Amino acid sequence: MPRRRFRRWILILGVAVFGLALVIQLVPYGWHHPNPPVTADAPWPSDAARRIAVTSCYDCHSNETDWPVYSYVAPMSWLVRKDVEDGRDELNFSTWDEDDNDADDAVETIESGSMPPRRYTLIHRDASLSSEEKAVLIEALRIIDEQR
Repeated sequence: MPRRRFRRWILILGVAVFGLALVIQLVPYGWHHPNPPVTADAPWPSDAARRIAVTSCYDCHSNETDWPVYSYVAPMSWLVRKDVEDGRDELNFSTWDEDDNDADDAVETIESGSMPPRRYTLIHRDASLSSEEKAVLIEALRIIDEQR
């Protein structure tokens, strides 16, 4: 009898979890994935620097976000959408004409190792920056900052 009761509770729990997973898909936040137009791309001093930035930064810090399949399924859609919104607010390479010394702040966050964030590089292995890539990106951002 106890074994039967245990199976029943597992079944009920499984149905409840599945039902909850379906219901949270109805929350509209994260459904729409806007990529506004690029008004002015950052003036990268080299193709290498731009390539590194596109690979490691542009998904959250530009209007050229590549929205992966999991960004359409809650709760991941909520997390991805929030990260992109926060990233664009902090620094947006696609609206460089509206920049207000964000390049200098970007240098500091790259040097500290907090960008790109670990939760992003766990899924996007190619976004991890080697020491050489960090140096190229930091130098490019400093050159861009000096041009302002």
